[in-house]
Amino acid sequence: MLKFLLSRLLTFVPTFIGVTLISFSFIRLLPGDPIIVMAGERGVSAERYAELQAQFGFDRPLVIQYWDYMTGVLRGDLGTSFVTKKPVFEEFFALFPATLELSICAMIFAVVLGLPAGIIAAINRGKLFDRALMSTALVGYSMPIFWWALLMIIVFSGWLGWTPVSGRISLLFYFDDVTGFMLIDSLLSGQAGAFRSAAVHLILPTIVLGTIPLAVIARQTRSAMLEVLSEDYIRTARAKGLPPNRVTFIHALRNALIPVVTVVGLLVGTLLGGAILTESIFSWPGIGKWMLDSIYRRDYPVVQGGLLLIAVMVMIVNLTVDVLYGLINPKIRKA
Repeated sequence: MLKFLLSRLLTFVPTFIGVTLISFSFIRLLPGDPIIVMAGERGVSAERYAELQAQFGFDRPLVIQYWDYMTGVLRGDLGTSFVTKKPVFEEFFALFPATLELSICAMIFAVVLGLPAGIIAAINRGKLFDRALMSTALVGYSMPIFWWALLMIIVFSGWLGWTPVSGRISLLFYFDDVTGFMLIDSLLSGQAGAFRSAAVHLILPTIVLGTIPLAVIARQTRSAMLEVLSEDYIRTARAKGLPPNRVTFIHALRNALIPVVTVVGLLVGTLLGGAILTESIFSWPGIGKWMLDSIYRRDYPVVQGGLLLIAVMVMIVNLTVDVLYGLINPKIRKA
């Protein structure tokens, strides 16, 4: 097991270096000068422009700039935002609870609906329900997030008026930010209606962000269940006269969950990627909206640091899934 873990950890090094290169290069490939963007309509004189170039280190070769960036990363310093003048680390972890809360709710939504849907589709293989469910899952997976989000807003916020359009909670409520999770903080506040307001604001972003993971989980569960249900030990269990529910949910589902758990872990990256669009459309104050705003402002340290931190989190989740998979299935360790 130690050899398996070390082999996975070694893959961190080239991946980490690759992410730093991508994050460093990505923002610089976009058109626009960060100094001109910060100056706005006021403009900046040639002398002041040269001073700012030297202040931010833009007058040095890109190789030197990358070396300085990597030196800071290895020291745990991701730089300071050009706009807010705050450390990137501080800003990221101040906004991350909002994204984490939304991602957790979206994943719960996807698992709670996707797992039963996949099981039922596998049991009813080839029937109308199976075909309708898998077709719906394919549509859900293929649907652009921005279009789906706008459609949900038009229907449920515009026509029906059931849900708010944006934000995390109504402006009528104000309380201290204790945990960063609005559902928990609204409960701790003791204000009547605060929790309900926070929960209602979560509905549409959760559905929009959880739609693609739901479709993936449903299809993966169906595929895994069909594979397991065709095994000899399942036919043996049925021949012994065991109840159908016991065969399905005890013998088949437990083994089918192994690849499903792996997919759920890998979907973390999908959630964080989808959060950028979802948070922007719903004005959700998380790292997705923060990153997109920073791209518009050409805030190099924020974009570089944010991409790196997100990538490291995804890498850690994938490593955890690999280790758990290796513990569950010894064949993976030997391979």
